[in-house]
Parts: sequence; structure tokens; C-alpha cells
Amino acid sequence: MTKVNSAPVELGTESIGKLLKQYALPAIIAQTASSLYNMVDSIFIGHGVGPLAISGLAVTFPLMNLSTAFGTLVGLGGATMMSVLLGQNNYKAADKVLGNVLTLNTAISLIFMAVALIFIDPILYFFGASENTLPFAKEYMTIILLGNTITHLYFGLNNLMRSSGNPKKAMGLTIFTVLFNTALDPIFIFVLDMGIKGAAWATVISQTLALMVVMHHFSNKTRIPHFERGFFRFDLRIAKDSLSIGFGPFLMNAAACLVTLFINQQLRKYSGDLGIGSYGICNRLTFMFVMICIGFNQGMQPIAGYNYGARKYSRVKEVFKITAIMATIVTTACAAISVFMPRLAASIFTSDPELLDMASGSLRIMNLSFLLVGFQMISTNLFQCLGMVNKSIILSLSRQILILLPLLYLLPLKFGSKGIWMSFPISDFLAFILTAILLIRLFRKLGSLKDGDDPAILGSKL
Repeated sequence: MTKVNSAPVELGTESIGKLLKQYALPAIIAQTASSLYNMVDSIFIGHGVGPLAISGLAVTFPLMNLSTAFGTLVGLGGATMMSVLLGQNNYKAADKVLGNVLTLNTAISLIFMAVALIFIDPILYFFGASENTLPFAKEYMTIILLGNTITHLYFGLNNLMRSSGNPKKAMGLTIFTVLFNTALDPIFIFVLDMGIKGAAWATVISQTLALMVVMHHFSNKTRIPHFERGFFRFDLRIAKDSLSIGFGPFLMNAAACLVTLFINQQLRKYSGDLGIGSYGICNRLTFMFVMICIGFNQGMQPIAGYNYGARKYSRVKEVFKITAIMATIVTTACAAISVFMPRLAASIFTSDPELLDMASGSLRIMNLSFLLVGFQMISTNLFQCLGMVNKSIILSLSRQILILLPLLYLLPLKFGSKGIWMSFPISDFLAFILTAILLIRLFRKLGSLKDGDDPAILGSKL
């Protein structure tokens, strides 16, 4: 059978700057759009339902992070494998990766949905809900969980679409979900008076329509990769390799779940429901800049993965350096907005005076050192692209688990609720130091390799 699409061989020949523009820009637009529809939900809920609804939405963040963790465990691992396989011109194996991502994502998402729905009340209480915020959190999360399989499949297959040489189409689908979600939100919340449930239904419906397009894309047998009969059978080797690569991002998202859970519990203890709502606002604003950095990561991933598979190490180093600089510019912008205009930023989500005061003060402290986060995110992704799972896991856990969690417990004992917010800039700085140490070691080893050398040499030296 003749293939219309060829493997993206330009990843190994085209200039890095041009490739990053081609791959990272669509991913950045897509991720920014993705963060915007999360923000849109928060904005409409904050202004259309009220401050307690914002707090209820914030209570769902840990559970949503955990769901995302399981999705990235399969999707990002499969995307990394596919980039390397395409670099090796191994199209048959790339098709198998596609089939296994579909099978694994479906199975994991259904199990997650069933368990979460059965224990929804105790889970939300554990995540920081009170009698006042539980109704809002439960209404929203029940609908999101019912669409959990759709969400997992959409994001997992969208990552594969991007990694297989279709970044613009992947971007377009994400933008579509944002626009459609934004259009449905005011209709469901205000016109149909559905409250917080309306925001959840808008999200699920938008992702369902996007998933239909993704499935149609991979059903085209002229594409590389595409669905083939028999390729949906579970392959233990592919599953093991994919899950091992995706384990770093999984731990990062699982750690985010644990950290958000602990933050909510501490805020409920020291600041009450509005403290949780304040974090929800800070989280949503910061999340937009994090998603831009994730877009840079997704643009770098196929380039670094392909060239590592093709043994072109100089190109791997070049794409990392450019991407790290750009991501640092993004996180510096976030830090500047948080420090110099926090009240204006917080006012996007609420007009409640008490919540606005609390959120603006928290945002200023929380993101003092956020300019360092972009460098750490790109570095973590580089280790993942090179298959150095242990290093990626260490960096994924360092900022959130090894440093931030102890600070979240200790600092409030002396400084109260202010200590919760002080924990963030301190952990950002310490995680940056650890990242710099590991990255210097890696670049020294990469510098000893010439293009074309066996990559096993690199692994043996580290």
C-alpha cells in the first residue's frame, strides 16, 4: 500500500529554529488554548455562580490532576516512542504504538472513572471540600468523570498526531475545543441556568467532537501511523516501554495531585473555603504560563526524540538550548505579572472583594521565583526524550514532593497562611539548583559523543 504521508524526515535535516517554529508554535497555541478553556470555566463560574463555586472548582483540581497523570502515563510515553521509531523508519512498530495507546488509555480511564465515581464524596472531602463547597465540586466532577474516557483518548491521540508530523492539525483541534467550550459556557450557565454543571458539560461535549476528528484522522490508511486490523491487541513489550517513558510525566502529575491536595487541606485549616478559592485563582493564572512551557516541551519532544534516534546529538543539544531560553522568557513574564499587577490578574476571575484581596496577595508571594520554572520543565523533558527515566523522575519529584511538601507543612507553623505561599518560591529556587547540577553532567557526557555514535555509550557513562 502506498503511503501518502512520509515520516517527518525534516526533523533530522531542517534547521532547528525553523523546526521549533513549525512544531512548537502550534503546540504552544494549542496548550495556551487548552489552558484558556480551563480559565474560561473558572471565569464564568466565578462571575456566574459565585466565590464558593470557585472554591468548589479548586477542590476538584487534585482529582483532575490525578486523571491527567494516568492520561500522560500512556499518551506522552507513546508519543516519545513514536518519534524515535519514526526516526528509525520503523513504521510498523509506530502503528502498534498507536493501537496500544488507544487500548491502554481506554482501559485505564474506565477503571479510574468507576473508582472515582463510587467514592466521589469521601474523595472530595479528602481533597479539601467542606459542607459549603461539596455540592459545587460534586456536580462539576461527576460530569467530568463520566467523560473521562473521552478526555484520555482525545489528549493521548492528539499527542500522537503531533508527534507523527501533524502539529498544525493537533493545534487546530485544541483551538476548536476552546472556542466551542467558550461558546457553550455562557449558554449553559446563564441562559439554561445549569450553574457549574453547565461548565462541565461544555467541556465534555467539546472534547467529544474533537475526539471524533482525531479518530477519523488515524483511520485513514494512507497516513503514518494509522489504525490497522490486529494492531489493537495488547502488546506487553510496547506497553512496558511506553509506560516506563511516560512514568516521569505521570509522577509529575501525580505529585501535582498530592501537592494540591495538601495545599487545599492546609488552606482550609489556615484560611477556610476562600483560601482554597484564592489558590484556585492563582493556580489557573499560573497554569496558563505552565501550559505554554508544555507547548515548548511538546514542540521539542519530536525534534529531540527523532534526532536522538537518528544519533544526531548536536541537534539534540541545540534544540534544548533554544527551547530552554524561550520557556524562561515565558515564566519570567508570569513572575512579573504576579509581582507587579496581581490584583488586576485576579480580578479576571472574581469581583468578590474579600476573595480578590486574598488572591492578589497570595499571587504576589507564590510566583516570586517562578522565572526559574521554565528551565526546570524543559530540562526534565530533555531527560525524558533521551529515555533517561530515572533522571526525569528525580527532577519531576524534586520541586513538588521532595522540597515543596515539607515546606508546606513547616512554614505555616511559624507564618500561618502566608507560609503556604512562601513555600512556592523557595521550592522553585532549590529545584532549579538540582536541575542545573544534573543538566551540567548530562551536557558533559553529550559533549563526548560525536554524531553517529551508539547511544548506548551515553547510557553507560551516566
